[in-house]
Amino acid sequence: MSGVIVDTCIWSLALRGKTSRDREVTDELTSLIKENRAKIIGLIRQEILSGYSDLARYEKLRNKLRAFPNEQVIDIDYESAAEYSNICRRKGVQGSHTDFLICAVASRLKMPIYTSDKDFSYYSQHLPISLFRGN
Repeated sequence: MSGVIVDTCIWSLALRGKTSRDREVTDELTSLIKENRAKIIGLIRQEILSGYSDLARYEKLRNKLRAFPNEQVIDIDYESAAEYSNICRRKGVQGSHTDFLICAVASRLKMPIYTSDKDFSYYSQHLPISLFRGN
């Protein structure tokens, strides 16, 4: 089974969400985890953990996230991310360095991205990425 790069916003919804939509996201993420398909990169791990100023909660979450080894980010990913940024900017689509690095890693690994960030739908119109739509 292939993996799925899970974006920060999905982890956040699953960890903090309370609405029925958040529960759907949590159920989908739980399914990916059980199937050993949920993947993470260090940058996403950093973003998730940066949201916790309470040391005890931070350490608890950090320990849980250690169950997910980082997918390796290699030099070509940074180059691809810069290229993706340039491509999108020429098309009038703005994005963050973080988003384009996620796109680059996902593209190289041929993994879809699970995100609720609408920007990725714009990126996917111009970049060789796919978005995870759920089971």
